[in-house]
Amino acid sequence: MVVINADNLVLGRLASIVAERALKGEKIDIINAEKAIVIGHENSIIEKWKRRIDLSAKGKPTKGPKFPKRPDRMLRKAIAGMLPTESIRGRKALKKIRVFVGVPEKLTNAEFETIKIAQYNGKEDALTLGELSKKLGGKW
Repeated sequence: MVVINADNLVLGRLASIVAERALKGEKIDIINAEKAIVIGHENSIIEKWKRRIDLSAKGKPTKGPKFPKRPDRMLRKAIAGMLPTESIRGRKALKKIRVFVGVPEKLTNAEFETIKIAQYNGKEDALTLGELSKKLGGKW
């Protein structure tokens, strides 16, 4: 089992690397999901995510599509979007991935891995998943 610390990692890069590793059969736990970075101007990021969430309000909201507001579920949905979830192989890979807000007690003593390729360099405008979640009305 691999424990990845999402602190200061770019959302899309992290999701693609984790999806690839899960398809190879690794069990992956991701901690500090609220500290993952979404790159872009703050207003455009919020507008894009609000548009998605407003889709669930049209028609019958209980049927979907449903878009999460919590950072751990947002990250998991990003990873699921990079997996072939229509196939059994993709669904099994998604079951091997667990995402947490903060560090759960079970994983406090585990060694955390970080992904160098997915590190945020600080040059572009960005927003953390935690900040985005709060601006969208997420309660976590």
